[in-house]
Amino acid sequence: MAYRNKTFVSFASEDITSYRLMQAWKANRHIAFDFHDAHDLNVALDTSQPETIRRRLRERLANTKQVVLLVGEKTREVAAARSRFLHYEVETIRRLDLPVVFANLNGYRRVRTDRIPAVLAAQFTLSVSFGPAIIRYALDDYVGRFAAERADKKSPRFYLPNVYENLGL
Repeated sequence: MAYRNKTFVSFASEDITSYRLMQAWKANRHIAFDFHDAHDLNVALDTSQPETIRRRLRERLANTKQVVLLVGEKTREVAAARSRFLHYEVETIRRLDLPVVFANLNGYRRVRTDRIPAVLAAQFTLSVSFGPAIIRYALDDYVGRFAAERADKKSPRFYLPNVYENLGL
């Protein structure tokens, strides 16, 4: 398999403004936030056929090292709907056993099992609040430990308050 170095940001279309904010963090030289965006690969246009979009998503996820899944009010509901592309993304993420950082758009720092996709609820994932410092920390810390710890740990995890304090949050 090809070397994976990209971050795939997954989200319900209702939360696209938060994804755009992440892109702005990346572009801002005053914010220490960067990621190799898998969405830059193999662009699928809104007018593409659903199977073409799914194929592009498979290609993007196959080149993905890690996933940030933006968790909004409708994420769980949208991910359960077979007609939505988020459903396909979540199923592919699970099948590929990719490390997932859930970023709670409401700022919540713990796991929101009522909002995360049900198929990922038993996986070794990490939940954080939505912000550049904690997401960057999670991508560096949790994703680096994922391969070694996933066999021993199941269910979503979260950071204790001291991690946020150490980051000045």
